[in-house]
Amino acid sequence: MAQVLYMALPVPAKPRKAASSSSSSKPLKFSRRSCCTNISIPTVKGRGKRLVKPQKLNLEVSPHRAVSAVRLMRIELGGAFADLLNEKGKGSGENEMGYVQRTLGFRTRELSHHDLRLVTDIVGGTIRWRRYLDHLINSLCHDKDISSMEPLLLQILRIGFYEVVKLDMPPYAVVDENVELAKVALRPGAGNMVNGILRKLVVLKENGTLPLPKVEGDDRAQARALATLHSHPVWMIRRWTKYLGQEEAIKLMIWNNSEPSFSLRANRASGFSRDDLVAQLNALKVPHKLSLYLDEFVRIKTGLQIVIHAGLLKKGLCSVQDESAGLVVSVVDPQPGETIVDGCAAPGGKTLYMASHLSGQGKVFAVDVNSGRLRILKETAKLHQVDGVITAIHADLRTLTDNEQLKSDKVLLDAPCSGLGVLSKRADLRWNRKLEDMEELKKLQDELLDAASKLVKPGGVLVYSTCSIDPEENDDRVAEFLVRHPDFCIDPVHGYVPPDFVTSSGFFFSNPVKHSLDGSFAARLVRDS
Repeated sequence: MAQVLYMALPVPAKPRKAASSSSSSKPLKFSRRSCCTNISIPTVKGRGKRLVKPQKLNLEVSPHRAVSAVRLMRIELGGAFADLLNEKGKGSGENEMGYVQRTLGFRTRELSHHDLRLVTDIVGGTIRWRRYLDHLINSLCHDKDISSMEPLLLQILRIGFYEVVKLDMPPYAVVDENVELAKVALRPGAGNMVNGILRKLVVLKENGTLPLPKVEGDDRAQARALATLHSHPVWMIRRWTKYLGQEEAIKLMIWNNSEPSFSLRANRASGFSRDDLVAQLNALKVPHKLSLYLDEFVRIKTGLQIVIHAGLLKKGLCSVQDESAGLVVSVVDPQPGETIVDGCAAPGGKTLYMASHLSGQGKVFAVDVNSGRLRILKETAKLHQVDGVITAIHADLRTLTDNEQLKSDKVLLDAPCSGLGVLSKRADLRWNRKLEDMEELKKLQDELLDAASKLVKPGGVLVYSTCSIDPEENDDRVAEFLVRHPDFCIDPVHGYVPPDFVTSSGFFFSNPVKHSLDGSFAARLVRDS
């Protein structure tokens, strides 16, 4: 297949005001000209030549805004995840530029590393602040119902509003370039609309008069105002206020809206130590800090794409894994020679980490209902050199309760949950979760716990974990399980994790605000001998 080449074509200079972050009362001026070039690239096929369908290359539209708009469309309408990354760590590139071509009708120039960072920032930030941004857009579109607005037009407005209000980008550049995108991708009238709305926003921002609600009135009114100000669903705020109080709920929302940090785990099974990982990060000039809790982990705030692009993940030298997940494995305490069942294993981060502790002795049965994700787990296990101790089983855990061969020393049930502890990394989850989901999840968690308990040998250990901060998914599920299964009792996690993570009930719990980690829970339960 022919490779599409991006050529540096001469473009007439476009008159534009110098970008400035300072406020100005001067009228905004925008260019109405765009430069698109059709490129036909000959491809040799056998002895003849074939012309590839001309690709319209637009050199005027800001590439990071075009890619951001299309990616936001895919996430909201197509179910794609917000953290798309290809194997080269570019999250975009030729594959995603194909989405731009099909969605917008043209391609842009290739994305630079700076463009890629902007795409990540804009997509993640626009999703986090969606409710806040939509409130502002709705306030400035007095005669428009944004719920019926064209999806692409709405995404362009969200991008522009986010860039002005949250990124403090130079307003002239933001207005000019989003107008250009709307005109080329939609029509001139759409560009004029974006122009008028963004100009209003810039004035309100400079005057400090953004139309935002006040936190006042009864509990429901306050929850609605906080939902807009901190861009979360109302039901989450009411739930967190109930369990945490309003002050802690606000702190949690601020954490969820902050730029996430990531942890890397050195893969000791392949002989790659944390010292080796630190040396690689130093060579790549990626700022980092050593984990305070786990010997194999390093925390980074920026530079993840640099690490991916350098091939450290692809070579199996390290994994992206939050320390909270590593601490759940500490609660399991896998030892060489043990048999362990991971009941909901995929995508496999905890499975691989447990397997690395076995030093080639023992077995981890990785059970999951998703065959595709299980296949990826098997491939990663081979890459991490732990495939010799991992056996993948494609099945629903609830169908394996009578399997004597799977009865094990330890069973980890990392249960499907709301994910309310990982909203800083998975901003899209806050909009995909509904209050009614909670009851269905609790029922599923109970069923899986009952099934998992039947695979624990007498005297063995069952660890129940979630990436949720909700007590109804955590403490309450354990309490009800113990009523149904009096042959199990709580084994406090003292000694397995640092004391700061141990609750009064003897469970592990990582608090995002307190510990600056993902929210996570684990209970260690022992079966009578």
